[in-house]
Amino acid sequence: MPADFCPFCELPAYDVRLYPNDFPAFEGGCDVVLYSPEHTQLPSQLPVEQWEKVIALWARRTAELQADEHVKHIMIFENAGEAVGVTMPHPHGQIYAFPFVPPRIEKELASVAKSEQCLYCLIRAKERENDARMILRSPYFDAFSPYFARFPYETCIYAARHIRSLVEFTPDEMADFARVLSQMRKKYDALFGFPMPLMMVLHQNVHFYVEFLPLQRSATKLKYLAAVESGSGTFLEDVPPEEAAAQLRGV
Repeated sequence: MPADFCPFCELPAYDVRLYPNDFPAFEGGCDVVLYSPEHTQLPSQLPVEQWEKVIALWARRTAELQADEHVKHIMIFENAGEAVGVTMPHPHGQIYAFPFVPPRIEKELASVAKSEQCLYCLIRAKERENDARMILRSPYFDAFSPYFARFPYETCIYAARHIRSLVEFTPDEMADFARVLSQMRKKYDALFGFPMPLMMVLHQNVHFYVEFLPLQRSATKLKYLAAVESGSGTFLEDVPPEEAAAQLRGV
């Protein structure tokens, strides 16, 4: 992008906004979600009240896309940082409306279908029992570094209630989710003292959860998915999740 131009700053006045992607990745719904009109504002700097507006937009768009019979999977996500390939610093995320179920989701749903109980509820219960990996607890959500972490400082936010998507949130859950999301983004940017390059993905398939996949394994080194990870799907964890959780709790 040109250094002196931002198309999102040229739009009519807005607070949060849904914007059709000018360069869609595939045929289907590819939306940009503008978090704020402030070009240089980091997601970690957004007030909780602004996150509430973003979440409300996510929920509205989710409801619209769920009503479309051609949409098979809704992916709300954010890529943050140049290391992830972001060329636009304006605070934003994206929503993809897939006309098919992506392979990873397909595999995850197949595993879930084999269990009589909700696997996500079981994971959350396991993490609450051993709180060494727990980072935040709130009335309606838990944030933790999962025992199955693949990326250094990988974390999840799990809904306490067994609900599938944002459209099922109560007003109290919506407000609580905004607080937890805000806290986690602040923690990531405080961890090494600079904005953490990461991927944030919201999952709305069986049990609502968020995953954060950071690319920084230390203050000076990035995490690369090299031959072992990319060629075999076997992840080498640079930071034990217990240690990652302890560091994130401390900031």
